[in-house]
Amino acid sequence: MMELIAQNMAPIMFVSLIIFLLIGYPVAFALGANGLLFFIIGVELAPLSGGSINLSWPLLGAIPDRFFGGVVANETLLAVPFFTFMGIVLEKSGMAEDLLDTIGQLFGPIRGGLAYAVIIVGALLAATTGVVAASVIAMGLISLPIMLRYGYDRRIASGTIAASGTLAQIIPPSLVLIVLADQLGRSVGDMYKGAMIPGLVLTGLYMAYIFVMSILRPHYLPALPKEARTLGSGVTSLIVALAVAAGIFWATTRWLGPAHASDAPIWGMVIAVTVIYVVALIDKTFGINMMSRLAQQVIIVLIPPLALIFLVLGTIFLGIATPTEGGAMGAVGALFMAGIKRRLSIDVIRQALYATTRLSAFVMFILIGARVFSLTFYGVNGHLWVEHLLTSLPGGEYGFLIVVSILVFLLAFFLDFFELAFIIVPLLAPAAESLGIDLIWFGVILGVNMQTAFMHPPFGFALFYLRSVAPKLPYKDRLTGKMMEPVRTSHIYWGAVPFVCIQIVMIGVVIAFPQLVMHYKGAPIDTSGVRLEIPAGNSGGFGSLGGGLGSPFGQGAAPGGAPAAPGGLGGGLGGAPNFGAPAAPATPEAPAPAAPQPDQTQGSGGLGLGGPPPGLGGN
Repeated sequence: MMELIAQNMAPIMFVSLIIFLLIGYPVAFALGANGLLFFIIGVELAPLSGGSINLSWPLLGAIPDRFFGGVVANETLLAVPFFTFMGIVLEKSGMAEDLLDTIGQLFGPIRGGLAYAVIIVGALLAATTGVVAASVIAMGLISLPIMLRYGYDRRIASGTIAASGTLAQIIPPSLVLIVLADQLGRSVGDMYKGAMIPGLVLTGLYMAYIFVMSILRPHYLPALPKEARTLGSGVTSLIVALAVAAGIFWATTRWLGPAHASDAPIWGMVIAVTVIYVVALIDKTFGINMMSRLAQQVIIVLIPPLALIFLVLGTIFLGIATPTEGGAMGAVGALFMAGIKRRLSIDVIRQALYATTRLSAFVMFILIGARVFSLTFYGVNGHLWVEHLLTSLPGGEYGFLIVVSILVFLLAFFLDFFELAFIIVPLLAPAAESLGIDLIWFGVILGVNMQTAFMHPPFGFALFYLRSVAPKLPYKDRLTGKMMEPVRTSHIYWGAVPFVCIQIVMIGVVIAFPQLVMHYKGAPIDTSGVRLEIPAGNSGGFGSLGGGLGSPFGQGAAPGGAPAAPGGLGGGLGGAPNFGAPAAPATPEAPAPAAPQPDQTQGSGGLGLGGPPPGLGGN
């Protein structure tokens, strides 16, 4: 009986961890306690395991090194507090409120315009904050009362807000992608590049769903009434401004092209955006009215967050900054934007630091517990058990991806994305790599899948965030004075279901079309025109180390592949090294008769295929 337990320690340990979590123990402490408990059991049962348990008491001394190397000295995870701080400061700066009001006015005349605005703002907040809680709470407080005021269906309104907030999971600079890249041992910049297109495609699928619902159920998503569109129309003015900016971009790119070929488009974009932003500011400040109010507001409100996105993601994609440095610049940029809006105060900084410290400590404690668990789990060959279990699935790599996606989807009902990343991903990565699956592609699939963890009824965190700010009781609308019905929890849950289905479809799309992710590698290099030529003066070729490698390090090789003069590698491996002193003339010796050999190559005095190596078997 004890032998059976010892030889099956890995599955027993994994099942016991799940039981610990289901009972309700905190994840970090469940991981650490489980690892230490089974370490003690494993040491005692190691003699009965037949070699399947590799644990001993001195191995406990490796735990401090694992803490320091994997947690304290992990520079990649430094990006987590930077991006968290940036997101909280931007939330407090009122950027979300300005974006929702402006884009809502822009899309107001069409059915579902407010829902489109929520999705677009959700994508912009995702690309600037990277924090789901900040996005959902901000949009729930600002846009939900407006959508209810103008007759939006409660299920569609709540589902759109919750789903748009979860875009921060997959659109860079996502905290999930940072952790996934760290656990998979891949570059955060490559993970960001690979996830960008799937994130934009998912945003487009959300908007396509709103478009379909606006046709099938037009009364669920009414247009914004004319009296609510306080900025007027002015779309033509905005189109003209964008056309002028495009012309400036084209002209500056052509002008800078000869001198800055690779950087010309970037500088052209920076100059065009700066010019149009300065013109809009001057037009609004001095009342010139060259642009419509709508065009002014859209340009002034949209360009700062877009500039912040470029400051963070652009520098990472261009290789100018690491993700940690990009996060630091984003945090400084967020403080600057909040200061410009005169919303930066000691209280805002205190709240941002408090939230950042809590989230960072949460991540660190889970990572410490995961290190203790993985030390024991690897000691009982648990990684080999998981790898053999997953690589033996039918269907090859696609069968593996489908089964793993289902597993992560089900575990996401109970585990947070950080917990999934620290517990499950390290066990899945070796199996994926052994099947030849690109780990960036695999990480993006997991990222889209973990996004569903925020939307699962009844445990989705985004649903909890929205429930905390949605009205629970009838209330009086402050603008119209009408009594409004509350938003029930069932509205939030049923509103989330279509978006969960869209996320599942997106997982299938990423699996079926890996090109959406694999573009991060860049264009393939054409090697058809590459030629390798050996210099004509080195006739000894690859068959003679004395002739071929003697020249770069010592005296040149003699014609015909004869051994080089003493002092280089041509003297063979058996002679004494010469460190630069003049060598004495070599005394010629009578050549020993060599036995005839078929296909003897030229330069037989070296380490070639045609004769014995000098210094090891000749002379």
